[in-house]
Amino acid sequence: MGYRKGRMSEERGAHVYMLRCADGSYYVGSARLGLERRLSEHNNATYGGYTSRRLPVVLVWSQHFLDITDAIAVERQIKGWSRAKKEALIRGDYGTIQSLAKRRT
Repeated sequence: MGYRKGRMSEERGAHVYMLRCADGSYYVGSARLGLERRLSEHNNATYGGYTSRRLPVVLVWSQHFLDITDAIAVERQIKGWSRAKKEALIRGDYGTIQSLAKRRT
């Protein structure tokens, strides 16, 4: 995983993360107040929404960004990706991500 353990709730910036839901779908989000806290909120259906109907969820990928605007930009980018690109990111298969990113003509 791309996150560091420790005092994440006190870190500057934000985490972008991907969850695998019980139905096999993926959810991409960001967390400013700590990744473990946000994962707990998802699994407890604290705010309702997409993941609350697909519990439990499991963290499959995350990355920390010092700049919140960078985190938001990456979150939006990944949300637009195909399932194949998301799964390549989870595996750390950057070559596949790159080849899937090439425009088809």
